[in-house]
Amino acid sequence: MEGYIESIETMGLVDGPGIRFVVFMQGCPLRCLYCHNPETWSFEHKNSIKPEDLVKQILKYKNYFDDGGGVTFSGGEPLGQPEFLLECLKLCKQNNIHTCLDTSGVGTKLLDEILDYTDLVILDIKAVDPKEYEYITSKNNETYLKFLDLCQTKNKKMWLRQVIVPGINDDVEHINKFKEFIKPLKNIENIELLPYHLYGVEKYKKLGIKYRLDGVKPMDTEKCRKLQDLLTK
Repeated sequence: MEGYIESIETMGLVDGPGIRFVVFMQGCPLRCLYCHNPETWSFEHKNSIKPEDLVKQILKYKNYFDDGGGVTFSGGEPLGQPEFLLECLKLCKQNNIHTCLDTSGVGTKLLDEILDYTDLVILDIKAVDPKEYEYITSKNNETYLKFLDLCQTKNKKMWLRQVIVPGINDDVEHINKFKEFIKPLKNIENIELLPYHLYGVEKYKKLGIKYRLDGVKPMDTEKCRKLQDLLTK
């Protein structure tokens, strides 16, 4: 068995607790307006690796995980390669490594088993409203909602994140809807609003892909902080 990865970060600090070994996997069914990793959408220009070989690399950094760190599978969308992901998670747990899944929740296969070997889920909340979700991602929200329900059923620890984009969801109304949406959720350890940025724009030019938010300025970080305060107070 082999999986396809785009890149690896060996000392990640924002992809879960502690120091993380972050695996950015290839493939994603969503086409989010603000995606800053379009190079991960398809399996073209892929780097293949076997689960055991990837975990061997992870184990080299295990000494750095003593502060609660571990490995985070991100993307792309890691749930798009369920068999490979599951095998990697199993091998990590056999070696007592904390596992985190950074996902949009748009997988359909092996989810029960994958979550059984996942210690923490970082879930990207694209939108609360179904029409807005489709506008942002070009897909409907049914699969993601089923994944969220499964996380709740299995009592998974979760971090929630949402990208805040000027003119789309940067107002009090959106934040209040988000607040109501997450109110009944359990095991939410962290909620973070991420300010929209332009870091990925050059990638679109290189790949010859039209950037659909052309002209939208970066989110004001101070305004985003105030919205974060409103959400969490």
